[in-house]
Amino acid sequence: MRSYCCMCALLIALFCQVSCLDVVIGQYGETIEIPCNKGALKPKDLYMIKWKYDNGDLLTKPKDKNVSVVASNDYKDRVSMDENSSLLLAAATLKDEKTFTCMLVGPTDISEYPVKLQIRKAPARVEIMERAAELKIGTPTQLGQCSAHDAYPAANITWYKNDKTLVDNQKGIRISSTQTVDKTTGLITTASVLHYTAEKEDTYAVFTCGTQNTSSFPVSFTITYPTEKISLHAISDVPLMEGDTLTLTCKADGNPPPTSFNFHIQGKEVKVKNSDTYTLTNITRERTGEYKCSLIDNAAMVDSMNITVNYLDMSLEPSSMVTKSAGERLALHLQVNASGTPILEAWTKDNIKLDKQPKFDKLTYADSGKYEVVVTMGTLIKKATFELIVEGVPVIQRLVKERKGNQHKVLICVAEGYPKPSVTWSVNGTSAVESPYVNGTITHKLTIVPRVNLNVSCTVSNELGESSQQINVSTYSSEPNDSTKLVVGVVVSLVLAAVIVGLAYWLYAKKSRQGSWKTGEKEDGSNEESKKLEEKIDEKLEENSQKVEV
Repeated sequence: MRSYCCMCALLIALFCQVSCLDVVIGQYGETIEIPCNKGALKPKDLYMIKWKYDNGDLLTKPKDKNVSVVASNDYKDRVSMDENSSLLLAAATLKDEKTFTCMLVGPTDISEYPVKLQIRKAPARVEIMERAAELKIGTPTQLGQCSAHDAYPAANITWYKNDKTLVDNQKGIRISSTQTVDKTTGLITTASVLHYTAEKEDTYAVFTCGTQNTSSFPVSFTITYPTEKISLHAISDVPLMEGDTLTLTCKADGNPPPTSFNFHIQGKEVKVKNSDTYTLTNITRERTGEYKCSLIDNAAMVDSMNITVNYLDMSLEPSSMVTKSAGERLALHLQVNASGTPILEAWTKDNIKLDKQPKFDKLTYADSGKYEVVVTMGTLIKKATFELIVEGVPVIQRLVKERKGNQHKVLICVAEGYPKPSVTWSVNGTSAVESPYVNGTITHKLTIVPRVNLNVSCTVSNELGESSQQINVSTYSSEPNDSTKLVVGVVVSLVLAAVIVGLAYWLYAKKSRQGSWKTGEKEDGSNEESKKLEEKIDEKLEENSQKVEV
């Protein structure tokens, strides 16, 4: 039983020597720190610290003395020891993967602390090489080779499509790997080859490969596949109007896409090379119909569409210059023909918008002008114009006079006619003013100072004839309308004076007769007084009459 326990203890000790070692992982090419006794503090009474490896000693440090390098091989210039008694190993290589032992010599015993060193190195670079020129749908193709250079241990490479991992399924995806060891450094380059069977949706796919910490640049591929469908499109404003430009384009879903097509324009075949478009300019309603496009090398691959060209026609009578006489009738005839619903935008006369279509049942000079009508439908705009001239012998519409100050009179003559009438007066005057000739009407003003009562004529004339009117112009004092209040006052005064004189004469005559009866005088005396009274009355009447004339 005791021998059995001793054997178990020996096996456990041997196992710990192999598997219970401390492990330090260092990076290739760098300085690696290997701690002694996991960095625990060393006893103060140590006689010596020594670092060694399987094939010999590396360095020693006696108590109270400096470190002494005892290695004679390539470690001579690469090893040192820090203050914590850790071994410093510079420019680590794969050959440094071994067990290093720290030995502590004390007064009563010797302790050893072995440490296993492992070297790691990430790939220097990861890249996709030997890329395929293109991928053909349904055909297995070597997409590329992903290489992870100079790694240790060998890198594991993973392929990705659109950031999703690709797994070898021995069908559309096959992945194989190889490894190459550098004889000098011992570093390993791994090459992973991806064979891939593309699908149409891979047209815009992005492929990458990578290791745990390093990835390649993304790459994409041209995916080729035959045309399965073509489509015809019209590039133009909708709806299509007469006068527009129609561009047809024929698209195919193949890759690379076809470069030449046949366009069938209303039954006529047009071959277009190195382009997928065909353009028709200034199209008309006759272009309405069926259009097709097809592959030049496969007429069965075809697509078609119906195209409608909208139109708008408008006619107006009259459509040019028309001359009519005043009082006549002019009929307007507007006709619109369209493929859709037209909109009557506006009627204008001399660029001024009218509320509605004009009617000319009895033409006047004011109807003269340039008329325009606008009709629209979508982007189509149609306009029609005519110019109307209403002519006739000039007619005086109004002849009046106005007072200006105490002595001046302003004569106003308003006339209509076409061509433009000229105005003349039978008297001379000043400050003659003529208004602008608008809508066949002209106004002429003349200022005069009448010395006597006058009959003044206004005459208007043009090449078709003339007309004239008269107006009575009196001096300021005799003008009936100049002082109505004065006339009324004079008339009242005359009437009152006549009544007073008559009453006075009657009283006087009566008194005279009574006096003769009383005194017995003859009536001859009273007759003479009566005559004197009559003379005074006549003088009074004549005086009042003169006042009235003034």
